[in-house]
Amino acid sequence: MLVSAKEMLNKAKAGKYAVGQFNINNLEWTKAILLTAQENNSPVILGVSEGAAKYMCGFKTVVGMVNGMMEELNITVPVAIHLDHGSYEGALKAMEAGFSSIMFDGSHYPIDENIAKTKEMVKLTSEKGLSLEAEVGSIGGEEDGVVGAGEIADANECKAIADLGVTMLAAGIGNIHGVYPENWQGLSFEALEAISKVTNNVPLVLHGGTGIPEDMIKKAISLGVSKINVNTECQLAFAEGTRKYIEAGKDTQGKGFDPRKLLAPGFEAIKATVKEKMELFGSINQA
Repeated sequence: MLVSAKEMLNKAKAGKYAVGQFNINNLEWTKAILLTAQENNSPVILGVSEGAAKYMCGFKTVVGMVNGMMEELNITVPVAIHLDHGSYEGALKAMEAGFSSIMFDGSHYPIDENIAKTKEMVKLTSEKGLSLEAEVGSIGGEEDGVVGAGEIADANECKAIADLGVTMLAAGIGNIHGVYPENWQGLSFEALEAISKVTNNVPLVLHGGTGIPEDMIKKAISLGVSKINVNTECQLAFAEGTRKYIEAGKDTQGKGFDPRKLLAPGFEAIKATVKEKMELFGSINQA
């Protein structure tokens, strides 16, 4: 059964580890992530952007696939299905479809409007027993059509949003979506520390988890980050595994073109990537 992310993140914050949000893009992604979580006894959050949901035929299709898969694969670890960077309208649709966790990204609004809209979302998600993620400051780069300038979040604005009763808070601290450029300045731990001090123990979220050095990940967790998002790294691993299979000509051997064979190397690459991240985040055996 799908669960809210609230309990798993509060437990992670208390235990000084982080739960991974791994975005799903199709059946292979979903199956690989769920199996890896079960095999490693780790809680997990399945992230779904509005663009990915549209690609997979809508929020209801995604929820039906995840619920069916959890039953057939006998998944017993805590699993949340989470709308990633949701608009106000998208959040309403995801809630209606059966998502157990919602991100309302109001970071592109002026802070007063972000506060007002987030306050409405707190009420709506609370009534349904769902967890809610809000965002202050923007995450740099682009993910599925959502573009951010990469602003460092203001600690006072973070406090104002946290005080509304959100489950978790994403704050821009120099992190970006996608592959980090060579001239990236790194995470601002000064900003993270200031935000952590004033947000009343609300679990913090680190977007753009792909490519951040391990020492930075561990330091971020020690300063209150309890959820880390990974998407690009799984995409790169899947692409590399699939490319090697095709370049080796295996798709032309026998029935190597069968999608169950063609996509298998990418599937295994996602599993390996997810396990590696769960080890780094410290979520293994925390279910």
